[in-house]
Amino acid sequence: MTTDSRFLPIETPPTEAPRDFSDPVQAVAHLRALYDQATEFLLGHFTRILGGETPEARYRAFYPELRMVVPTHGKIDSRLSFGHVVAPGSFATTITRPDLFQNYLTEQIGLLMKNHGVVITVQPSDTPMPVHFAVAAAQSDLAVPQEGVLAFSLRDVFDVPDLNTMNDDIVNGMAGPMPDGSQYLAPFTAQRIDYSLARLSHYTATAAEHFQNFVLFTNYQFYVDEFEAYARKVLADPDSGYTAFVAPGNQEITGPDDALSALPKMPQMPTYHLKRADGQGITLVNIGVGPSNAKTATDHIAVLRPHAWLMVGHCAGLRNSQSLGDFVLAHAYLREDHVLDDDLPVWVPIPALAEVQVALQEAVAEVTRLEGYELKRIMRTGTVATIDNRNWELRDQSGPVHRLSLSRAVALDMESATIAANGFRFRVPYGTLLCVSDKPLHGELKLPGMATDFYRTQVANHLLIGIRAMEKLRVMPLERIHSRKLRSFSETAFL
Repeated sequence: MTTDSRFLPIETPPTEAPRDFSDPVQAVAHLRALYDQATEFLLGHFTRILGGETPEARYRAFYPELRMVVPTHGKIDSRLSFGHVVAPGSFATTITRPDLFQNYLTEQIGLLMKNHGVVITVQPSDTPMPVHFAVAAAQSDLAVPQEGVLAFSLRDVFDVPDLNTMNDDIVNGMAGPMPDGSQYLAPFTAQRIDYSLARLSHYTATAAEHFQNFVLFTNYQFYVDEFEAYARKVLADPDSGYTAFVAPGNQEITGPDDALSALPKMPQMPTYHLKRADGQGITLVNIGVGPSNAKTATDHIAVLRPHAWLMVGHCAGLRNSQSLGDFVLAHAYLREDHVLDDDLPVWVPIPALAEVQVALQEAVAEVTRLEGYELKRIMRTGTVATIDNRNWELRDQSGPVHRLSLSRAVALDMESATIAANGFRFRVPYGTLLCVSDKPLHGELKLPGMATDFYRTQVANHLLIGIRAMEKLRVMPLERIHSRKLRSFSETAFL
């Protein structure tokens, strides 16, 4: 034992020597063993202390770590934009929840072994695991009390979350080498992932285990109702591939007639999951209104490394030729949301991703049964502007309208550019298909009684289009979905 600054001896789990692996399955199994050892150690001492035991040491456990050394440049499989490093060197990352990320880790480690012909070293890291995250991973009834509830300071006995290892420096391109000179192997550290997993549970009222690889965002409750109706329909079809539907409160149903209960208090961003056994189902998040919620949701869902996310919501149409219920397929974004300005400057272009655009346009054609020139009757493509002021119409119009005109924007909302920009920042494929709900520049404000039959029909079709687009993306090879447009010339090896 050693002694910390408060003269409490530090007690840790038994020391584990580094182990080399040439099989990704075995490497992940050892990661799980190290992780379980660390969490069980912390939970055991934490439970005893909550039961009244006086702490006699500072209890510390460490996240497991993956490490590899690439000695030389070599020929790699260039079809993928991930799964390899750009230059020789030492690379490492801390790991959390290897149970949740088992398939992801096995795939990423396997690609590195294949491309570089190296072994992977698994060992405890030097990053302490906060007791909060060990408790959260256990999914028990335990809760970490606030500071001042216990007879001692929690941070004197256990490690607590540390912002120095919980930021977005890696994905923002701001992280230099680690103190030992190693480069980062993955886009997020273990603590950053654990923080987001805890936030997801809080904001969505569903566990991270239920999230699927394809995520839809919406800003309107109607889409939630349609999603549940669709889920019940496909659960009645044994050939659909969908196995369950999960609602807030982690309520899971597997049959079309199973009941769901209304929660006494809904979360800030109610989330629903139409699951497949392979995790390739669809998650729908009702983020509500505003870029702050859009950023919050995508900040945390990004750590799950989804294969795509799309915005399907309402917008203001800016062209007189548009009608309520028309669709808008975003080909570009005017960013006036401001919530990402410090992370991704507005001068950074947010490109449209061809695979996502084609999937969305084909889905619109299939659902509406319109093709080619006829499709233009109900869908426009162009720039979508995202603004942070819902009542922008009440301000002097000369400034906003002039900027909208210069940008050639065809629609305006409060979420789409934020979701696309965060997709770009986090290397998650993104897209936007909106439905015109009002035309404020042309006297059609969003007021009661203005919805036409055409509008109602189009809104009902809108969610189905989003689902169809996701199903098209699901069958694409990973190298097509995860475009190089999203990755710089110096990237982490992990997707």
